Amino acid sequence: MLLRSIKHSVEELSQFDDVTEQHEYRKKLIIDDLTRMGCEFHFSAVVGRGGLAKPVEGGVYEINEKMIADTKADHNHKHACDLGCIISYEIAKDIPGCRSFIADPGVVDELNDYARISGSPLMKRICIWHALNQRAIARRYANEIGKEYEDLNLIICHLGGGISIAAHEKGRAVDANNALDGEGPFSPERAGSLPAADLIRLCFSGKYTEQQLLKRVAGEAGLIAHLGTNDMQEIERRIAAGDKQAELVVDAMIYHTAKNIVAESAVLCGKVDAILLTGGMARSQYVISRLRKRIDFLAPTHCYPGEDEMEALALNALAVLTGKREAKTYE
Repeated sequence: MLLRSIKHSVEELSQFDDVTEQHEYRKKLIIDDLTRMGCEFHFSAVVGRGGLAKPVEGGVYEINEKMIADTKADHNHKHACDLGCIISYEIAKDIPGCRSFIADPGVVDELNDYARISGSPLMKRICIWHALNQRAIARRYANEIGKEYEDLNLIICHLGGGISIAAHEKGRAVDANNALDGEGPFSPERAGSLPAADLIRLCFSGKYTEQQLLKRVAGEAGLIAHLGTNDMQEIERRIAAGDKQAELVVDAMIYHTAKNIVAESAVLCGKVDAILLTGGMARSQYVISRLRKRIDFLAPTHCYPGEDEMEALALNALAVLTGKREAKTYE
């Protein structure tokens, strides 16, 4: 397996007004990199992360023109993952016999009916979460213990730039937070749940534009707002050097994360087979050790540092190509 990472600087991306405008630029970098390594373009499939256009059930989807149109259309949630299906589709269409897929995009919605209702009929609860990685970790854990994912009740917490927490009941994520723009614990880059009345007052204070406030919820919030950085290694060095403010803020993030993890046990009526911790911050012994002190009483806790998203995408596409899984149609 060949794994490559292509990084983009803020300066390089600043030339684009909208994230979807970046697809030609990013696609060219991918093609140029593969060409430079001597890869022959005889692929059976190209698979990418799905975007945030429309809620869908979990699974593998064959990319079609409607998915591309919905992804490019104006919608409330824009993210670099929107480019996954666009780039995959455009690369595949130039290769004879090649198919293109997405798998378990961040808008997978399998919520139960209770989970959709908020305290205001003006606003329905939605989930935007790390569906691909969470489901990959769930299947990996199930395989390790000789069971099927569909037989287990799991609480999974992805600890990344955003923190998503979901209750997985017998193969369905029946409750998950909107980890992108305002629900759950705060994280390195997200504000999480905020006091609603204070937020409304801030909106009408005249001090900030709409775009500035949206960034204060996602992108320039959480640890980066409190401490000026989202780099956990740097923050841990500051804590070790005696920075009490950094210690307080990080411990507060851990506290609220633990509180939200344990809350998901009510969704599963207390029948929790395991808690799984994953994502980039799962590499931090500081975070994991303090988090486990607050949640280990609930169920066995297992840690899977990093993300399995690239492997998960490949395995999902392979399952379709080998007939083990059927690709769904995006409508």
